[in-house]
Amino acid sequence: MIISRDWQEVSVFECILSSLQIGVAVEEEPQRAWDKLTSSKVDALIVDCDLGGSENFLQKLRESDYNPAPVVIVSGSRGQEKPEAAGASFVMEKPVSVEQAVHTLSAARNLILKGRLHYHRQTIDAEVALVGAAGEKLAGRLLNISQGGVLVRLNEPQKLQGNFQLGFTLPGSKLALEAEGAIIWSDARGNAGFRFLDLSEAMKRDLQLWLERRYFQP
Repeated sequence: MIISRDWQEVSVFECILSSLQIGVAVEEEPQRAWDKLTSSKVDALIVDCDLGGSENFLQKLRESDYNPAPVVIVSGSRGQEKPEAAGASFVMEKPVSVEQAVHTLSAARNLILKGRLHYHRQTIDAEVALVGAAGEKLAGRLLNISQGGVLVRLNEPQKLQGNFQLGFTLPGSKLALEAEGAIIWSDARGNAGFRFLDLSEAMKRDLQLWLERRYFQP
């Protein structure tokens, strides 16, 4: 969301964000922007500090426990006190150059993507093998996966307890992952949610890259 009435600045941001495949909403009034921010999902903010009411907006943003935006980008005129204290991840000074905007918004995009992928669940269909603490072996299908865990449907529904070793290969790749999963919930149909407990750094990186590719796949 861009909060500004400086349409020259807005047009630069809109053009660059469009090339980064990020949708843009523009609000000229800080209060309307605040109402939208607290009632919908916003990935990032660009706040023009020259806009009347922006100081109060940033104050509320800093004091609020509810902040859905992982990135806050604040632009202010030269000579003004830099607003890092307002919780800004990046600060750009006017006049904003295209080169500066590209560099900053590209960095912001990485933070936006990281925030999105943290909660994103990718629907998949793959075989999964489960081994319980007592050595019991089960089989099922993976229904979705995130950075934090998986949803499994067992071939033979049964009550699950304790932790399980999960083994599976991510579709479209040769990435064979093995991880311990804690059972979070299960139902009578054989569906069960697991939270990963011990993914290695290499596995985390491989999974994140796979999720990124799937996220942007047409």
